[in-house]
Amino acid sequence: MTTFAWDRRAFLKGAGAGLLVVLAESAGVAQQESGRGFRGHEMPKDIGSWLHIGSDGRVTAFTGKVEVGQNIRTSLAQQVAEELRVPFDCVEMVMGDTDLVPWDMGTFGSRTTPDMGPRLRTMAAAARQMLLEQAAQAWNVDASSLRAANGKILNGDGSRSISYGELTQGEKLVKVVTAEQSLTPASEWKVAGTSAPKPEGRAFVTGAHKYPSDIVRPGMMFGAIVRPEGFHAKLISVDSKAAESLPGVTVVRDGDFIGVVAPDAFTAHRAAAMVNAAWDVPEQPSNENLFEYLKNNPETSEPRHPDHQSGSMEDGMRNAEIKVEERYTVQYIAHAPLEPRAAVAEWNNGKLTVWTGTQRPFGVREELAQHFSIPESQVRVIQPDMGSGYGGKHSGEAAVEAARLAKAANKPVKLLWTRREEFTWAYLRPAALIEIHAGVRRDGTLVAWEHHNYNAGNATINTPYDVSNQLIQYHPTKTPLRQGSYRALAGTANNFARESHMDALAHAAGMDPLQFRMKNLSNARLKAVLQSAADKFGWDRAKSNATCGYGLACGSDKGGYVATCAEVEIDSDKTIRVRRVVQAWESGAVINPNGLNNQNSGGVVQALGGALFEAILFSQGKILNPQFARYRLPRFSDTPKIEIVLVDRKDLPPAGAGEIGLIGVAPAIANAIFAATGVRVRNMPIAPEEAIPGIPASPFRS
Repeated sequence: MTTFAWDRRAFLKGAGAGLLVVLAESAGVAQQESGRGFRGHEMPKDIGSWLHIGSDGRVTAFTGKVEVGQNIRTSLAQQVAEELRVPFDCVEMVMGDTDLVPWDMGTFGSRTTPDMGPRLRTMAAAARQMLLEQAAQAWNVDASSLRAANGKILNGDGSRSISYGELTQGEKLVKVVTAEQSLTPASEWKVAGTSAPKPEGRAFVTGAHKYPSDIVRPGMMFGAIVRPEGFHAKLISVDSKAAESLPGVTVVRDGDFIGVVAPDAFTAHRAAAMVNAAWDVPEQPSNENLFEYLKNNPETSEPRHPDHQSGSMEDGMRNAEIKVEERYTVQYIAHAPLEPRAAVAEWNNGKLTVWTGTQRPFGVREELAQHFSIPESQVRVIQPDMGSGYGGKHSGEAAVEAARLAKAANKPVKLLWTRREEFTWAYLRPAALIEIHAGVRRDGTLVAWEHHNYNAGNATINTPYDVSNQLIQYHPTKTPLRQGSYRALAGTANNFARESHMDALAHAAGMDPLQFRMKNLSNARLKAVLQSAADKFGWDRAKSNATCGYGLACGSDKGGYVATCAEVEIDSDKTIRVRRVVQAWESGAVINPNGLNNQNSGGVVQALGGALFEAILFSQGKILNPQFARYRLPRFSDTPKIEIVLVDRKDLPPAGAGEIGLIGVAPAIANAIFAATGVRVRNMPIAPEEAIPGIPASPFRS
């Protein structure tokens, strides 16, 4: 019934006898939100996801999703434990190993909780029912008279019990179940819904955990890549004699690819620096003409339909008594993960195994198979829990490069990107030009809304506010720098522009920003988080304090709702200090309160960087600040007091929570700055440490 390679069969053999649960699904076509490959990929026809209950009673659950620091290993294990009625620490998650887990599109778009959670819960619930039926058959009683608890099947009064391990001992069973299983309501959760500790948390804190960059293989060599000075470069000539004179160094040349292999990392990088390569680098844009470039260079000449259009903008603006038209800009920023791209590649009898940090192990497997023209069955990608991604590790550049070097050297090769390489050659969060034209009546009723986003994307581009006349459009453009997914995608840019503009409309209409939003909202869930944040923040009391500025913003995406209030102090030298942030969050039923709180707190801190000072500086396609010395990230001294309000909706299914905790921070800060100074900021970052050509100099400092 399965089509897995020997490694998987060997794993199950090592796991011992037990009950293997298979979720039967009809064939489906996977659609990947990020658009990075796998469109039209046919899902496995025989299985969707599964788990194994061993003879010792321990449970192993398998998923193609990966742990990137978002603590999804914990919340998925909690859901399995909940449905199986076993202690949390009895569940082990096997994640992101393409030889051991079912195919998966990848970890992105906040889809793990709403997609994989129900799959694993369904399998666990089915397994529980099977175990009940097995015990009922053994005891010759009706299964409905039995119950499952603490890894055992018990009779009604608990006088008789049998453990799962005893039930599965010596069994060689494969049970096929359908997706129609009765799941435990959130109101009855005992394990899910609690703040379970992170599995193997001590290993992460003490440094015992092996990240991709820590992997060591017998006989392993080290690699480094010779890079050009700019993007889209073509190799003209190369002289590698000096590098090849170093002991143990091999230079690998393949088209425009130049790499070196050496016995240690220091020698590898020294040899790469000694390779004399000449490149033809085409002329490219710079910061100073970025936004004009984006607006004037559409991706295609074909006309694109609006993302949303209703009513008539002409009629709406005719009826508007107050009109505000502005443009907003957002710079490219880097993902800046703690662990840059890393890979260890090993060839063995024609099979390639790669340990790497990626959000898409199966996508990287496909990249490797295509590059080397070998079947995907001959490629294994293993993702040890890695040092963050933020949407920046969808692709497998380091994996392909390491595999090329390993094949040439005929030895395992470790390739660790430097911080400069990560800043320069990894893709960036897209820059954006956003133009908004909107109108309201004097009573604060929103009557017209026109929103154009150039380049960033259409995530959260539609307005959640009630307005009868709308024209909303994303304009894909050519991009001078390599860009791709980032935590919250284009939601940060679109929400920054929309919520800043809504604040401007509120002030133009002489209304309180909270009242103005409430007046133009009918979405009960968004109104609830907005009111929750305002109540916790003390919105009415805060406004009476003249020493600081106070701002708020809200938004929704991927089934989650967020509202953010910010308190900002502006010193006499125009230095911005974010003193306090209150963020209310609602994403259905909460699986792990501590994990969700951490997700939101981390999102707030990360969003501070993009809001205040993060920006990629570039000229003629060359990155000018590819190191932390010039690329400012949030520091401990930047971190405000953060208060998270979790709105737990046990009546709603859990939604993803990894991304949109970022989208309210920048507009809330910008609106607070206006409240404090009367200056409206329409550029992100608000207070860069270095002047950015092409935008007005910021009056503020960070």
